[in-house]
Amino acid sequence: MSLLGLCRAASLCSFGHGAAKAALRERKARLCLLCGDASPRLVEEFAYLAGEAKTPLFRVPVTSQDIKHATQYKAAVLTVNDKGFADKIASLLA
Repeated sequence: MSLLGLCRAASLCSFGHGAAKAALRERKARLCLLCGDASPRLVEEFAYLAGEAKTPLFRVPVTSQDIKHATQYKAAVLTVNDKGFADKIASLLA
């Protein structure tokens, strides 16, 4: 969670449905994260988008409220748009 806070402070994340979707479509996203409380429709949509963009997708065991606590932005989906942050977060989640 602290890495997400740092990533947010460096403006290297896209939070929320529209911004995350745009980052995936523009191939800027290096990692896509879905909260545990994301709706099944949102999960299905972003699984498809991440697959199209060949971007790793993780469903994390935190809620959107936990994300808000770490980043000051409440969102059920977010993308990490920096390779270094994405690699480190993915290695911690794996």
